[in-house]
Amino acid sequence: MYLSASKTIRLAQITDPHLGKKPGEELLGVNTDNSLQDVLTSLPEHDLLIASGDISNDGSPESYRRFADTLTNQGISRFACLPGNHDDHEVMARVMGPAVMNPVLVLGSWIFILLNSRVPGFEYGDLSDSELKFLDKTLGRHPNHHAMIFLHHQPVKVGSAWIDQYLVRSSDRFFSILDQHENVRSVAWGHVHQDFHMVRNGVELFASPSTCVQFKPKCDQFTIDTTMPGYRMFNLQSDGGITTSIGRVDEKNYNIDFSSSGY
Repeated sequence: MYLSASKTIRLAQITDPHLGKKPGEELLGVNTDNSLQDVLTSLPEHDLLIASGDISNDGSPESYRRFADTLTNQGISRFACLPGNHDDHEVMARVMGPAVMNPVLVLGSWIFILLNSRVPGFEYGDLSDSELKFLDKTLGRHPNHHAMIFLHHQPVKVGSAWIDQYLVRSSDRFFSILDQHENVRSVAWGHVHQDFHMVRNGVELFASPSTCVQFKPKCDQFTIDTTMPGYRMFNLQSDGGITTSIGRVDEKNYNIDFSSSGY
């Protein structure tokens, strides 16, 4: 897909669908197929969609096929994915294919770098030596493109102790690389099932809501929020400027299990 370097890029981010092996499976009372479909139906027009992990809740090939089919049936043909802690990276890559799992995408004056922060068998995130070297090398090869980096786990604390224990353990090394490249504009992630924004050394940092259950911000214990499933939209300007907004599904009667103490 070619876009002029002067064009504003409309980027949609969805995250953490947590689809099960069979259609209609639930997470904390929410039918995750239904909530994903609700989010996709409400998405504005966009040039590219990035799904930032936990596509599946069980790493099953059936869940990845259904995710890809759901997007395609919605008319979304340009999308890319990265793995989360609930995903099986090898199964995901085999089912999705190299085009969807491409870790580097260039559109107009922007480059998007998709990193794998998954640590098999664990909830926390990390970036391997090879992943960090890949990031550094890719940024160095594209100094004239504005760079936006996606991963699944949060590289900074979001203010909830129960989930901040799972942040990227190599975050110091990650940010030391970013500090060496003046073209980095933003970092975005999923995992925390909530809206979050801060600025570090001029780089904008964003977390996005899940397409299913939301976690209440600023809670040290696991707490489910009452906000609806959602997504984040970015307008990426040719000069590197960013505007962003959160969209959510209109009020619906999801059967959320607010009494749950975890998932």
